[in-house]
Amino acid sequence: MKFFSILFLSCCFALSSHAQSSGEFEIARAKYRGGGDWYNDPSSLSNLITFAKQRIPIEISNEYKDVSLGSSDLHSYPFLFLTGHGNISINNSEANNLRTYLENGGFLYIDDDYGIDEYARKMMKQVFPDEEFIELPYSHPIYNNVFNFENGLPKVHEHDNLSPRGFGLFRKGKMVAFYTFESNLGDGWADPEIHNDPPSVRQKALEMGTNILVYALTSL
Repeated sequence: MKFFSILFLSCCFALSSHAQSSGEFEIARAKYRGGGDWYNDPSSLSNLITFAKQRIPIEISNEYKDVSLGSSDLHSYPFLFLTGHGNISINNSEANNLRTYLENGGFLYIDDDYGIDEYARKMMKQVFPDEEFIELPYSHPIYNNVFNFENGLPKVHEHDNLSPRGFGLFRKGKMVAFYTFESNLGDGWADPEIHNDPPSVRQKALEMGTNILVYALTSL
């Protein structure tokens, strides 16, 4: 485990406008229209928060909030998690709100829970028409800032017999969104009885999730 980023966390927390009045950060899960199941695996984020707090000194609330993409409340949360299996539909107002959120320091993590790929890419094209997802090299800090993943993303669930891939979307040189494809980390964070994943698989999923959370909060 690396500790340089952990020390940096406290500095970022003290300075960021995203911090809540309690001094703790709260993170959010994205609600979206279109019929996709944004609400699946409600235990995932709670378990990730618990795991991260047990391993690093991170001032983050135990509770997360569900926030619509078009809501002004979105701007109160430094980290936004979006997942699901199907369609995502956003209008111009929602796209503009998400764009402003990301350009002002917010971070979006999208986890493909199988079937969301084309819709996630279409959504982000509405948000940033001139930007593309770029596959990240395994040397990127998101793979080694706390726990080391020298071969990139862990594989949690098998979808189409493809290797897991991680993509970043950058705005003015800063990564504002991270998208995991064919990895399905969120299912690995869920309560053990939901998907019956082996403990070793859940451990790797939670470790990678902690890396993503730390990267987002140290990049504010």
